[in-house]
Amino acid sequence: MPMLGIENINELKIAGVKLVKMFGNVMPVLIGILLLVTLFMELVPSEFYVGIFTGNVFIDSFVGAVFGSIAAGSPVNSYIIGGELMKHGISMFAVTAFMVAWITVGIIQFPAESLMLGKKFAAVRNLTSFFLCIIVAVVTVFTLGLF
Repeated sequence: MPMLGIENINELKIAGVKLVKMFGNVMPVLIGILLLVTLFMELVPSEFYVGIFTGNVFIDSFVGAVFGSIAAGSPVNSYIIGGELMKHGISMFAVTAFMVAWITVGIIQFPAESLMLGKKFAAVRNLTSFFLCIIVAVVTVFTLGLF
């Protein structure tokens, strides 16, 4: 195992200082995102979603993806909300798109993602994920014969 020279130790210290500074800059954004997600989850009841779905495969998938993109969270929460939506008669297309977008698209997390990875990358990743979640929802439901 090669020994670390003095130059390497200095580079390691500089990298450590940069890491701490970057983490300090990102921490307020991350705390803000967590507060926004929590606020949104508390203010928007699941009954709200019932009135916005039409029964059309593509419109429901699109609307589900839009709301899933905004209301991002952990996968476990998406399963619970998806089950509640299905209990209210929401189509499997909408629920599937909602759940996939919930996990893969992050409108609320966009500021932190663009800060860490760049605005262009974050925008392209989110747009690609958004359109793919609609396709995944339609293909999944048709493949499983759940329509």
